[in-house]
Amino acid sequence: MNKRKVTLAAAAAGVITGATGLSLLAMPAGAGQPPSLPDVSAETLVEQVLTSNPSAFGGTVEVDNKLGLPSIAEIPQLADGKHSARIWTDGNGKFRAALPNGQSEQTIVDDGTTTWSWNSADNEVTKSEHKADQPKPDTEKAETVDPAAAAKQVVGLTKEFSDISVDGTARVANRAAYELVLTPKASEKTLIREVRIAVDSELKMPLRVAVLTNGTSEPVGLVGFSEINVGPQDSKLFEFTPPANAKVTTPEAKEEKGRDRMPEMGIEQALQGEHPQIFGTGWDTVVGARIPAEAMTQVPAEAQGMVDRFTKKVSGAWGSGKIFNTKVATILIADDGRVVAGAVPEQVLFDTIGQVK
Repeated sequence: MNKRKVTLAAAAAGVITGATGLSLLAMPAGAGQPPSLPDVSAETLVEQVLTSNPSAFGGTVEVDNKLGLPSIAEIPQLADGKHSARIWTDGNGKFRAALPNGQSEQTIVDDGTTTWSWNSADNEVTKSEHKADQPKPDTEKAETVDPAAAAKQVVGLTKEFSDISVDGTARVANRAAYELVLTPKASEKTLIREVRIAVDSELKMPLRVAVLTNGTSEPVGLVGFSEINVGPQDSKLFEFTPPANAKVTTPEAKEEKGRDRMPEMGIEQALQGEHPQIFGTGWDTVVGARIPAEAMTQVPAEAQGMVDRFTKKVSGAWGSGKIFNTKVATILIADDGRVVAGAVPEQVLFDTIGQVK
């Protein structure tokens, strides 16, 4: 399993620390009178989420965040506020996502053998040939707005640490769904109160994911379909030809370029190349890493300003540093470059940071 996506902790903390992870974001979609459906067990819904293999569809996904996260240029869908995206699949592995970013847009197309990622802002295309022993690149950003992918990750990683129940029904994108609820067990030290997943009663696929935290009555993060068209999609959607004058690169070339400019990179970018360390299990899992010394001394003024604005200074037996709090995650950045993050209270990070190598 890709450890960059090991825990719900990475939902908000991942982008800030560079350990990209689950992006549990959402908004209630297609509200209406709850439908009347036959009873179903929580175990059945869990199995449907884990084995979900959606057939062909196209749809609009709405995202509404109240996480307390600042704007991240590469993944604007993580920032507070309302966002939308479009996704399509042929049901056989081909996929397309359109992720708006202000006046520009990122398009990700998986044609079955190659993943293409085009950023209209700089007219740059990344071309990634599929390799059997490696995960498909550039698809994690698309998964941030895919309710089915997000739900599968959450359920798979936390079901044994949760009390699971069915809490009635809902109508999402004008489709009837069951409400599956995962509540962290009492022994879990986490900021999350519960995650609610709307599972389509006919398609057996997740349509919406909502995250609620302790002390809040409304979801702080919610990703769900506002419109979905089930059935075959135009085959041309899953083809991609680089636009005229576009610069086409490969992941290998981008990695080499990144190594060349490491001294100029900030904390987030530097950590993208680091392998995170994982501490604990379940909802209170913590992701740790160490920021390279050269990155610590070469943080751009703009990035440093953001860090100072959204953090507070802390210290303890572990040393000193800064801590960043959101409604779903906490991030601790020590002055010596150690970083820990999780969907946990501050004390859990203070108790864990000493284990970072």
